[in-house]
Amino acid sequence: MTTGINENESTFSKIIRLLRWHKPAGRLILMLPALWATVAAAKSQHQMPAIDLVVVMILGSLATSAAGCVINDLWDRDIDPKVERTKTRPLADRSLSIQVGIGVLCVSSLCAFLLSTYLTPLSFGLCFMAVPVIAFYPACKRFFPVPQLVLSIAWGFTVLIPWSAVTGGLNTDAWVLWVAVIAWTMGFDTIYAMSDREDDLKVGVNSSALFFGRYVTLAIGIFLAIAFGCLIWLGWHLQLGYAHYLACLTAGVVWIWQCNRLTQAEIPSALYQTVFGQNVWIGFIILAGMLPSTLGIG
Repeated sequence: MTTGINENESTFSKIIRLLRWHKPAGRLILMLPALWATVAAAKSQHQMPAIDLVVVMILGSLATSAAGCVINDLWDRDIDPKVERTKTRPLADRSLSIQVGIGVLCVSSLCAFLLSTYLTPLSFGLCFMAVPVIAFYPACKRFFPVPQLVLSIAWGFTVLIPWSAVTGGLNTDAWVLWVAVIAWTMGFDTIYAMSDREDDLKVGVNSSALFFGRYVTLAIGIFLAIAFGCLIWLGWHLQLGYAHYLACLTAGVVWIWQCNRLTQAEIPSALYQTVFGQNVWIGFIILAGMLPSTLGIG
């Protein structure tokens, strides 16, 4: 009988799965807003993005997402076995111990801390402000009706931290991009949560997909429209050029297609993962649209 647990799997491989490094889309979709902010903030200062800061943002997002995954799985180790999508996670299927999980959490958190010391005092402080949001997000699904909002706020720190590292402060442009990222995250993560609705109801946890009910597709459309509007405004205010507008237009067309697919009577279960992957590519497209004017080639 198949249990879903590979008894010959190495501990290293299980740790890779614990950190979700075998699924890079989730790491990239956190990294991309940090790169948006690094590039856009540099443009606002009429300078090139600093390579060392870009490296710190990439490594920092990897370390932070690693810590976040472990925290999530420690909170949910008794819930995940009851959810089809998460039942084979290493802490859920007990193939890794809590002690190993805590050890991995300590290492990833230490890496994130060491990277944060490279930043400005304001950015360093924002890193610490993000910690409780990341740590308590998994608990929110037990009592807060829209836990994806807490996750989106955590995602928003990926804008504020690099922006303040580049400029030394936070201005209107930073907050506009912050709203864009929160709205975008609410959109794609609500779509992601739609795949777990039956299991979440059975287990008794909250999600935005359940909260919005039959209006969930409308809510997703509104969130993505807010993200689109904020990105357009940012492009106009920072004079990011035609490449940015083309990137935003591409994102808008894909978002409309996604919302249209979610209104269909029959939605294949694979669609939710497909949409998540598409949003990773949208993130890259928006980043590519920001780069030409920032680098002085468009």
